[in-house]
Amino acid sequence: MMKININKKGAIGLSLGLVLAASSVFAQNSSPAKPVIKDGEAQIVPAFETPDKWIRQELWVETTFDTDGDGKLDRMHVTVTRPYQTETEGLKLPIIYETSPYYTGTLGNQPGVFWDVKHEVGVKPPIARTHHEVVTRTPKPLSTSQEREWIRRGFIVVHSSSPGTGQSDGSPTVGGKNESLAPKAVIEWLAGKDNGYTARVGGEKVKAFWSTGKVGMTGTSYVGTLPLAAATTGVEALKAIIPVAPNTSYYHYYRSNGLIRNPGGYPGEDIDVLYDYIHSGDPSKRAYNNKTVRDTELANGMDRTTGDYNDFWAGRDYVNQMKPMKAALLMSHGFNDWNVMPEHSYRVYKEAEKMGLPTQIYYHQGGHGGPPPVKMMNRWFTRFLFDVQNGVEKDPKAWITREGAPQGEPTPYANFPNPAASPVTLYLTKGGNEKGNLSTSKASNQGTEKLIDDVQFSGKDLAMSPKSDNRLLYVSPVLKEAVHLSGLSKISVKLSSSKPAANFSVWLVSLPWNEEKTAKIYENVITRGWADPQNHKSIRKGEPLVPGKFVDLTFELQPDDQIIPAGKQIGLMIFSSDKEFTLWPKAGTEITIDLNGTSFTIPVVGGKAAWDKATK
Repeated sequence: MMKININKKGAIGLSLGLVLAASSVFAQNSSPAKPVIKDGEAQIVPAFETPDKWIRQELWVETTFDTDGDGKLDRMHVTVTRPYQTETEGLKLPIIYETSPYYTGTLGNQPGVFWDVKHEVGVKPPIARTHHEVVTRTPKPLSTSQEREWIRRGFIVVHSSSPGTGQSDGSPTVGGKNESLAPKAVIEWLAGKDNGYTARVGGEKVKAFWSTGKVGMTGTSYVGTLPLAAATTGVEALKAIIPVAPNTSYYHYYRSNGLIRNPGGYPGEDIDVLYDYIHSGDPSKRAYNNKTVRDTELANGMDRTTGDYNDFWAGRDYVNQMKPMKAALLMSHGFNDWNVMPEHSYRVYKEAEKMGLPTQIYYHQGGHGGPPPVKMMNRWFTRFLFDVQNGVEKDPKAWITREGAPQGEPTPYANFPNPAASPVTLYLTKGGNEKGNLSTSKASNQGTEKLIDDVQFSGKDLAMSPKSDNRLLYVSPVLKEAVHLSGLSKISVKLSSSKPAANFSVWLVSLPWNEEKTAKIYENVITRGWADPQNHKSIRKGEPLVPGKFVDLTFELQPDDQIIPAGKQIGLMIFSSDKEFTLWPKAGTEITIDLNGTSFTIPVVGGKAAWDKATK
């Protein structure tokens, strides 16, 4: 590996022996190395595919904020990996940049770190969670992700740790402004700003003389959130972003339509839990950070009692901050991601489309994570970082991996939702404790049906049960032909509760349920949704339910694009507490549904004609 040294004036150079070695390598080549673009894509260049000669550089970039209270501007820990030709041949290249709060360790599985979910809806949690601290580890190099794929194609790869993590100054804020401004500062350094240093404190200036000043960002989950955070600052040098399964709103991550709802697999997780999980920075700064951020800003804003949307959550919703954004956007997500749910990418994609930004979206049928095929990413980065007119803006807007197809072989569509889809409204007929029906014809005098909440039964248990007092299930006829759903399903329900507050959960399922271990992730649950009936009038302010009094509640389920095969039935399942996602109140709350005042709308490609053909 080629090492760099820094002279007393802060200039970055190579030792004489390495210069001679590099010169020898250069002499063996007939011409200087440079990126190669073919068919609109950056090609693998053998001269760059030399990891043993890559230059690795460590530095700190000064930001415009001080979030750890020491009176000094916070500096972010940055590493750079670049082809040696950027040193020996004066080559300038564009940047692929990834920033993360995870690089230098996170909190392990500690007792009491999550909130207790075993309590009634609408009350203050009776048991406070326990705070633990990340164990400080010996400093180590940051991630090497992105290096293998992109350096050999003529890009430089840069990584940085988020505020308050690893060797970066500051405090984590979990969606606060500093998490947008930190990558902005690094991008500005890459574009020529004089804010790079050889040390965390003091140090000599470092210049990014090898950068063309054009930056692209990518990453997955929280690491996919931060490219969007940076883009919302409007920083000029950020030309393109590819967020993969990004959390685009912390409200939508920890709440749903007024309801306290955790991400799948993490009962009791909330925004302050995530803060503790990533807070791996300087131990001497942690007490101040905990007091000012976790125990004040987060504690006062998160509201784990009502679940209402408020200004705190609005400030951590990136859709509200997109107006300055200029970067081209390629979104990537799984339709069956029940951690960071598919709405996160959908809502940002639609807002960017409305703004007139270059946009594409890639969805697959899997779970959390899953970047677009390299070819798609390459075309995106080549177009906006090398400024090659490869026509990517004219490519199909949506790329969706079909059921059973390899994840890297998506089918192109004009857009998502599919422009050929239109809403089909279905009405419920009685019999839901066993199986009622879904029909496009509205029957009169259907009356009411009741379910009894009991969180001991999972959604899977309820969907598979031929009869249950704990859910209502309404099914379509057996499909004679496949039905292609594309977009957002919506329920409008008239309901009452026997208590002032209750969970309300809806699953759209494909029946019969496939119990085999080989069942695919998309085969049983089509999509899901959750809401707090107390918020039937406003997501910002709920009101206690009057037992027995009916209210009208309307909300959308998670976006989906799925082909339900012939021979299946599509089922709408209504229940109360969802063991995987909601609080766990005591059993016994009764939810009553007025069937005459309830309908369900699904987005069918081909509309009602296609639905009728498949079901009649």
